[in-house]
Amino acid sequence: QNVRIDPSSISFQMWKDIPVPFYLSVHFFEVLNPKQVLRGEKPVLSQRGPYVYREYRVKTNITFHDNDTVSYLEYRHLFFQPELSNGTEDEYIVVPNIMLMGAAVMVEKLPNFVKLLLSGALASLKQEAFMNRTVGELMWGYEDPLIDAINMIIPGLLPFKGKFGLFMDFNNSNSGLFTVNTGMNNISQVHMVDSWNGLKKVNYWRSSQCNMINGTAGEMWPPFMSPTSLQFYSPDACRSMTLVYEQAGHFQGVPTFRFVAPKTLFANGTDYPPNEGFCPCMQSGIQNVSTCRFNAPMFISHPHFYNADPSLVNAVEGLHPSKEQHGLFLDVHPMTGIPMNCSIKLQLNLYIKHVSGIIQTGQIKPVVLPLLWFAESGSIEGSVLKQFYTNLVLLPSVLEYLQYILLGLSVPLLVSAALLMARRK
Repeated sequence: QNVRIDPSSISFQMWKDIPVPFYLSVHFFEVLNPKQVLRGEKPVLSQRGPYVYREYRVKTNITFHDNDTVSYLEYRHLFFQPELSNGTEDEYIVVPNIMLMGAAVMVEKLPNFVKLLLSGALASLKQEAFMNRTVGELMWGYEDPLIDAINMIIPGLLPFKGKFGLFMDFNNSNSGLFTVNTGMNNISQVHMVDSWNGLKKVNYWRSSQCNMINGTAGEMWPPFMSPTSLQFYSPDACRSMTLVYEQAGHFQGVPTFRFVAPKTLFANGTDYPPNEGFCPCMQSGIQNVSTCRFNAPMFISHPHFYNADPSLVNAVEGLHPSKEQHGLFLDVHPMTGIPMNCSIKLQLNLYIKHVSGIIQTGQIKPVVLPLLWFAESGSIEGSVLKQFYTNLVLLPSVLEYLQYILLGLSVPLLVSAALLMARRK
């Protein structure tokens, strides 16, 4: 009863306005040798940051339906935390010119005159393959005349105008209309996604299995979890993800199951056939998300290409993958399905290369270049942890022990009653 999505349940307010302090930590990869990369040399990267933001999540438009589901929009609001950051939003970082390099790959197979027009527009706008932008511009957007030029040369190639930023759609926005099960009639289905933006499945991928919307929205799971796996749908990754059980543990005295990403999560179709639907694929460890990112040559992976094909790490200098720093995890209280501690980490990568007919791409060799990686982290603490521990851990434990005590007391009472009845006979 306490974990159903019901205004009278203990966990409802926690579900509605998440009280857990969430933080978004962003690390950028600066290109130290852009001129050499243009000549065909290996990129040398330096990790910058973290740039840390306090994240507030609030659900609105909460609507209960007759079929035991509830719909809602969840908005995210981010606020920079200078005291937790290693740097400021005013710092400059040298990164690939994402619009230029992305557009070059996107028009590679178009007629030569289109590429010549684009190359001419790039020259007149003095656009180069690498740019020096502030953290704030990269995060929240910068005015770029190249966007309007591309839209004029190739109408419909880009779905936005004037301004571009990697996290423009992340702040003060929602992640789509989720409709989930309330668990009122079937507690085993609580939080399970019924639809997202009215869809029972997405259409980004090449197979029905890859297009399925499985699991929850990634905030809570049904109670009485088994040590096997859990699933959630991520609008940011445009797909459902399955994490696997690693080990049992405790967080602040609360028993937990830890779930981590399997090595197959971003494996290619050759190494893991069920992922064939996410192709066209390259090396294992990166997933092509161009179909849900306006056909831009973008890939997601674990940070520093952790759990990926070693060739991806070796293609650049400056990466040092490790499980401790770059592996994602969820610590969940198995009885209630409520996460106690989590850190979800993803890396955003851009595929860059020399494109014939576009002189700005120089002699760049094909490489999947890391742009940034980020972690969304949070843990239950303070008064919320105390309330959680008292109502959902301590009290059930006391009741369970009391049950055994009463059961133990009932045995001699039953024996005495049986003896008394025997004597009467």
